[in-house]
Amino acid sequence: MGSFDHRVAHDGIDHRILSALWACGADPRVGGAARALSRAGEHGALWLAAGLAGAAVDGARRGAWLRGTALVAGAHAVGMGVKRVVRRPRPTHVEPLVRTAGRYSFPSAHAASAAAAAVTFGALGACGTRGGRPRRGVRLLPSLAAAMCLSRLVVGVHYPSDVVAGAALGALTARFGARWMRRGTHD
Repeated sequence: MGSFDHRVAHDGIDHRILSALWACGADPRVGGAARALSRAGEHGALWLAAGLAGAAVDGARRGAWLRGTALVAGAHAVGMGVKRVVRRPRPTHVEPLVRTAGRYSFPSAHAASAAAAAVTFGALGACGTRGGRPRRGVRLLPSLAAAMCLSRLVVGVHYPSDVVAGAALGALTARFGARWMRRGTHD
C-alpha cells in the first residue's frame, strides 16, 4: 500500500475541526487537561492499569478482566500496525502540545485503546446499574474515553478522522473479542 494522500485532509473539514479544537488548548486548563490525558493514554497505559486493577479487586472474574485487558492491548497494537501501513503524517498546520512516540497519525491508537476499554470494561459491569439506577461508572468510563479521544485533537497530534477510525477499530476489537473475554464468567 502507498502513503495516505494527506492533501485531502489539509483542505477539508478534518483540517478545520482540528484547528478549532486545537485552539481550545490555549486555555491553560483545557491544554493542561488534554496533555495529562494524552500522557496517561500513551501505549494504552491508563486502560491497561484500569483492567489490571479490575482483575485485582474482582477475583471472581479475574480471568475475564485479564482477557479484557488483553483486548485493550490488542486494539492498541492493531492501531499501531495500521499506522505503519497507512503512513499518514501527523498534522503540521498546528503546533503540537505534546511529543508523540511516532510520526504517523492514522488511526489514533489512543482512541483505539480508549474505545476498547469503554466497551470491554463496560461489558464487565464497570458501567452497570445498582438498584435499577445507573452507577457513576456509566457516565465516567465512556466520558473518560471520549475525553481521551478529544485530547488528541486539542493537543494537535491527530485529525478527527484519525480519532474516529481509532475509536471504531477499538470498539470493533472489543466486540469481536467479547465472547472470549466473558468465557467462564457467570454474571
